[in-house]
Amino acid sequence: MTSIGASEFFGDICDLPAIEKVAVGAFCDGNKGELFVEYKEEETLRIENGIVQAPSFAFKRGFGLRSFKEAVSFYSHSHLLNEKSVKKALEVIKSGNASCCVKINESVNTHDLYCKKYFMDSVTLENKIKLLQKIDAYARSKSENVRQVTALLSGSWQVISILTDEGRKVYDIRPMVRLSVQIVVEKNGVLESGMYSGGGRFGYGELLGERTKEDYVNEALRQAEIKLQAIKAPVGEMPVVLGNGWTGILLHEAVGHGLEGDAIRKKTSSFHNLLGKMIAAPRVTVVDDGTLSNRRGSINVDDEGTDSHRTVLIENGKLVGLMQDRMNADLMGVNVTGNGRRESYKVMPIPRMTNTFMVAGDYSREEMIASVKNGIFAKSFSDGQVDVASGKFVFSASEAYVIENGRIAAPVKGAMLIGDGPSILKRISMIGNDFSLDNGVGTCGKDGQWVPVGVGEPSVLIDKITVGGANL
Repeated sequence: MTSIGASEFFGDICDLPAIEKVAVGAFCDGNKGELFVEYKEEETLRIENGIVQAPSFAFKRGFGLRSFKEAVSFYSHSHLLNEKSVKKALEVIKSGNASCCVKINESVNTHDLYCKKYFMDSVTLENKIKLLQKIDAYARSKSENVRQVTALLSGSWQVISILTDEGRKVYDIRPMVRLSVQIVVEKNGVLESGMYSGGGRFGYGELLGERTKEDYVNEALRQAEIKLQAIKAPVGEMPVVLGNGWTGILLHEAVGHGLEGDAIRKKTSSFHNLLGKMIAAPRVTVVDDGTLSNRRGSINVDDEGTDSHRTVLIENGKLVGLMQDRMNADLMGVNVTGNGRRESYKVMPIPRMTNTFMVAGDYSREEMIASVKNGIFAKSFSDGQVDVASGKFVFSASEAYVIENGRIAAPVKGAMLIGDGPSILKRISMIGNDFSLDNGVGTCGKDGQWVPVGVGEPSVLIDKITVGGANL
């Protein structure tokens, strides 16, 4: 099974040509849409305080059939991959009949971004558990302050087939792995925690080395012990330097969702009437790119069968592009961008981000910090809340420091950044030369659907933003 292709794989579990012959009945009378067929295996292993939890194993398979015309969509799905189920789906979505003629042309993917070999059994269950046990033991050996260690290893292998109303037929095989380590420390009765995670579209081999174990534990422990030294965060409006990499989640939430095609078309985005206008500082360039090798948010094709794209959203401060699925692109009279994504065969695709990031600038982080008399350096975030319509957000910093007279001073806890995307974009005065993507941990929720994404940015200086804290 290690080298089997997607076409051969589906040939082993169902009569896909027969299913497709029935499904094309959804595309009569000018209706557009797609047949989405999916098989997915998932597993999760977890250790907590030295105790290995019961592993979780699951698999799912099924199809989703969509027919849409203009802004009206019909959708039906089933876990049964046979002609009878597809015929029932046609009845539900009230489309045409099986005599509708669509010439099927199997296409070769433009992109080949990740390994397609089956990897779920490439490492034995025993060795996966041993990795988690080594993480637990190593963490406890590093500090007498360690009180709790939690480690989680997960993997999934997804095979999809998509047939569109245009007769385009594509396959994709998508791997995904993730490792997370969380450590709780205690000193003088004070408990703090740190977490480090990573992953991407590759197999377990990338995560099972000794170096990985040590790096993940050391970073999680470093974060936790820094918090033991932290003071309360200052509050008020002040300059903030953001670290590189994962801080791009602020960009993703505060700006990215507002640049998805459905939000623009429905005028629920604060950017809906600003295409072609300056919405950010002149040097700000933001890109959504689903074509990066092995990245968590990357896809060879989206879940409508469109090749993934690199889409420039903001170029030197000007809004120049949006992220589009097929339906919203048609309604707006623009090109698709390969951003039609779905959580599973049970739901329709909607426009979603892939890997969204700000392009690097010319400044060093040291130059930014040196330019700030009194402010905050926010190295990383933990969570946040955003209102897409207004762009208003609140983000909690998981690691942050006071800046005093151009130097990093004491670590702080409880720091929250409060603002709105449209304003913050215009207050970026320095963009770093240290661009980085996140470690491969992002998961984005929208309309009840969750999909893997990537974020990133260089360090940036925001001239003024409201900082809230524990002493508010």
